Amino acid sequence: MKTILKNGKFYVEKNIFKEAVLIEDDIIKQVGSNEEILKNSADKIVDLDDKTVLPGLNDSHMHISLVGDAMTSCNLTSAKSIDDIIETGKNFISTNPGLKAVKGRGWNQDNFAEGEKRNLNRLDLDKISADIPVVFERVCGHIVSGNTKALEVLGVDENTRVDGGVIELGPDGNPNGVFNENAIRLIREAIPQKENQDIENEFLKAALYAVSMGLTSIQSCDIMESDFQNMFDLINSIYKNGKTKLRYSHQFNFQKIEDFEKYLDTEFKAGVYDEKYLSRGALKLFKDGSLGGRTALMLSPYHDSPATKGVAALSDEQLQSLCDLAAKNNIKVVTHAIGDGAVESVINAYEKTMKGLNNPLRHGIVHCQITSMEQLERISNLSIPVMYQPIFLDYDLKIVESRVGKELASTSYAFNTLKNLGAVISFGTDSPVEDLNPFNNIYCAVTRQGMDLKPEGGFNPVEKMTVENCVDAYTIGSAFNEFKEDTKGRIKEGFLADLVVLDRDIFTVEHNEIKDIRAEKTMIGGEFVFERN
Repeated sequence: MKTILKNGKFYVEKNIFKEAVLIEDDIIKQVGSNEEILKNSADKIVDLDDKTVLPGLNDSHMHISLVGDAMTSCNLTSAKSIDDIIETGKNFISTNPGLKAVKGRGWNQDNFAEGEKRNLNRLDLDKISADIPVVFERVCGHIVSGNTKALEVLGVDENTRVDGGVIELGPDGNPNGVFNENAIRLIREAIPQKENQDIENEFLKAALYAVSMGLTSIQSCDIMESDFQNMFDLINSIYKNGKTKLRYSHQFNFQKIEDFEKYLDTEFKAGVYDEKYLSRGALKLFKDGSLGGRTALMLSPYHDSPATKGVAALSDEQLQSLCDLAAKNNIKVVTHAIGDGAVESVINAYEKTMKGLNNPLRHGIVHCQITSMEQLERISNLSIPVMYQPIFLDYDLKIVESRVGKELASTSYAFNTLKNLGAVISFGTDSPVEDLNPFNNIYCAVTRQGMDLKPEGGFNPVEKMTVENCVDAYTIGSAFNEFKEDTKGRIKEGFLADLVVLDRDIFTVEHNEIKDIRAEKTMIGGEFVFERN
């Protein structure tokens, strides 16, 4: 099957655009002018009416199964107070009769405009229901609150402990319903497990949404429990049966070395991956939590909470053991590190694991938010790729200076500095922490503003990125993380025919308009898998 796309503005690389491409099956065969390309015969010719075309966008870190789950859960993102959350929860129960538990996500105490600005506790959630478990996750996913019934179901009391996590106690010495880091896995168990068919339906619903936003590849962390084989099997089945064309690369999370060893003895040996639509991927680790929840691990105490430096989800020794075992098995590692204490620990672990080599496994850092200039230089010198989420600025620019101080904030979220130092950076959204919309992400990186267009001139504007560098981060930069920079991420001969046609020109619109751009068509492997009506 030969297809010609003509009359387009195809982004090839910085300052280079072409008019047309020839695609044979799933590969780009030729890129050039209309005149050059139309000399070829084709089964199909598509006129793009001068639309701008980018390589397919590749989200370098997200959780697609949780995106699907969030679509069917109680949505708390717009809640402006604890009372608002209680009312939202009650309404969810009343409109979904027969629920055995209530799961919700998206609350953020910093967005509360009325009442107390604090984490939800079990007494708050008891007002929603005292009869069934209620489990509500903070927007970051690193703090989760449960009602009294949820604690009863799990048998949680003042003596319950979880390595690398905290179950908070209230003034009465009993658990107050607030769980963070590794402890959140426990409170989530209060929600009954879904049937496989429901999980698959949610996955596919989220995949459809992803391609509608111009994503053609995702690097997704959906393996997050010790009982991992069922989820691996489910995802393998989806791709074996061709139920979606969205290219998927695993970021499988094992915090315990015994779980990682079990994976090495099972799925690692027996799993079947075509490395085209479904890729084996990387070990994903969590070193710390979130800045908003004050669980990001800092080298110095928080400015607005001097009693804490955050939470280490893994000790340095545990992190090193996991990295060493991954290296022994030739497995790439990507580690969630937000605070400068976590970033420091991860850099040290990778450097030790590399044994003087130039990071041949491309071990990377996810988030890498709070950083010093010294750390940025070490990241570049050690060739550590970084998976950034510029959309986090929408919220974090309002709190970062109060959390870590103005000086440290000035070298944080340093997308442009790290790019200029020569490091490979890529963009993702950590969805459903943020919406997977790539254009909101690019907008924040280019303007250094929130979605409300503030602050004027941008936060720390020296870190503003060019549109071209942002597109490269979302395409060739993300492909680098997968060792696939020679097959995708560019509109070039021999590359996969993954493209996104935009409804306006991202290179010429006012920067404030970037967030309003939408995919008009999305192509994966030479086939249009989405076309906007």
